[in-house]
Amino acid sequence: MSIHEECGVFGIMSEKPVNAATLCYYGLYALQHRGQESCGIVVNDDGVFVSHKDVGIVSEVFSKQALSSLPPANMAVAHTRYGTTGGVNRKNCQPIEINHQKGKMAIAHNGNLSNAAKLRSALELSGAIFHTSSDTEIIAYTVTKERLSAPSIEEAVSRAVNNLEGAYSLVIMSAQKLICVRDPYGFRPLCFGKTDDGTYVVASESCALTAVGAKFIRDVEPGEMLIFGRDGIVSRREHCGKKAKKICAFEYIYFARPDSVIDGQSVHTARINAGRVLARTHPADADIVIGVPDSGLDAALGFSMESGIPYDIGLVKNKYIGRTFIAPCDRSNQVNIKLSATDSVVRGKRIVLIDDSIVRGTTCGRIVSLLKSAGAKEVHMRVSAPPFLFPCFYGTDIDSKDNLIACHRSVHEIADMIGADSLGFFPVDLLSEICGSKHYCSACFDGRYPTEIPENSGKDRFEQKLSGRKE
Repeated sequence: MSIHEECGVFGIMSEKPVNAATLCYYGLYALQHRGQESCGIVVNDDGVFVSHKDVGIVSEVFSKQALSSLPPANMAVAHTRYGTTGGVNRKNCQPIEINHQKGKMAIAHNGNLSNAAKLRSALELSGAIFHTSSDTEIIAYTVTKERLSAPSIEEAVSRAVNNLEGAYSLVIMSAQKLICVRDPYGFRPLCFGKTDDGTYVVASESCALTAVGAKFIRDVEPGEMLIFGRDGIVSRREHCGKKAKKICAFEYIYFARPDSVIDGQSVHTARINAGRVLARTHPADADIVIGVPDSGLDAALGFSMESGIPYDIGLVKNKYIGRTFIAPCDRSNQVNIKLSATDSVVRGKRIVLIDDSIVRGTTCGRIVSLLKSAGAKEVHMRVSAPPFLFPCFYGTDIDSKDNLIACHRSVHEIADMIGADSLGFFPVDLLSEICGSKHYCSACFDGRYPTEIPENSGKDRFEQKLSGRKE
């Protein structure tokens, strides 16, 4: 078990038809780190929706032929997925498309509803028939239900928000409008910008704006809805300020790309700060500091800056290993295939090894073993996240305590298990030094949940329901 990425959402709105599919393709490439299970693009060609979606990473799903099949359009919405609810199959690919007498809609979602099971049950009892096991379809049905009486699509979305709990950053496309929504807590990031030719771009992270040549304007505020239409941008704020802001702390620690800026805080700076804090709170007598590629590199640099211990490249990642790599039955050697130690750097040295998290402990144990096999004299492991002690209901792929090593072992016992000479975790009470404020969610570390805890939070909860249903 390891921590997996979030999902990435992307959308564009232009006054005139543009090569929307290509813009979305570049945007999804920039957001690929947030999900590698599936991806999709839906373009709006004067009210006609044309889409391409499939299981796989962006380069696998979108060949030249696939991209050329999507016509020029003035609107589009796109998604790259790591599912926190629902299995890996084509039916769960996003954006989800809805055809209804009140109009068409395509929706892309990043996050996880904490009241998904309750909403789905109520919708099924009212006659809704679900085709996926994703909670995104629940949002689509909820919006469609409200649209029956609402005077506009944006009013329907606003009413639907009253029924949604948990994390959701949404990009919704109707026949004439592009709408983006961030939940009142602001769990997941969402921002928008504008290109030189006047095309508006909405994305999960600012790095995706840069990828398509758009200049960052601002983050979408928690609870805010932005409507991009023929009359420009309209901001609706009726849901703003209803909840205390709770950006996910793990966005800064791991999920987001280092070159992104989320809610005013540079992700790279956040990770440098994490390393600095680790150096102060868990110092080590060592010769060099190294990071686990790629997520531990920034924090390793910060540890080196604060401690004065030289930083070096002690681990090299095989950059051509991706989801296309077919693992043989014996999976024990995968770390050695993905990572290799730089013998000349680590041999005979006392090493501070920085990684972003420890979940089950298996992977970091193999990395420690790899370094010692290469001649490292000592390995002192430091982790830029606090210990994972609780399930997450807002999108991080931790749905139970079963495989969380910190729930069952002390820090000293974990160090012994992974073969490290010492071990130190980031202090949970200092997370504000990473997040740039005190407005963050740390429930997976301290159990302080902002919302009601759901009874069934398993990733496959709807898959189980469907497979167990009697005909």
